[in-house]
Amino acid sequence: MLKEVVTQLFKKPATQVYPFTKPSVPVGLRGKQIFYIDRCISCGLCAKDCPAKAIEMVDVEGYEKKKPLFLLDRCVFCYQCAESCPKNAIEPSGFFELAQIVKTELVVKPADGIYAKDDPKANVQQGDESQDGN
Repeated sequence: MLKEVVTQLFKKPATQVYPFTKPSVPVGLRGKQIFYIDRCISCGLCAKDCPAKAIEMVDVEGYEKKKPLFLLDRCVFCYQCAESCPKNAIEPSGFFELAQIVKTELVVKPADGIYAKDDPKANVQQGDESQDGN
């Protein structure tokens, strides 16, 4: 046993120093959804097809029709919503750091700027290693 302890002292650590060193995101990771409100035609297919019932259609100021509201605490990240969307208004991202202290912060409203294309948190694409989100 002493031999094993000494051997392990001089080996490279098996774990990463997360969150100080960001992991590379594998292609195909199902992270937070990116929603483009300008592409949405308010058909409601995303909400109807969601197996976790994590999408609700709500009224949004400035729009005549209802838009989807994502409840990320319920979402299983299956992306059935993205497959159902006829206009590709929902796209996958590699952003996976969704831990929150307050559950209400996981409710993302369509009018929030979090879906904007220039938001670094929402715009982290698959395979991108710079996920600092700042």
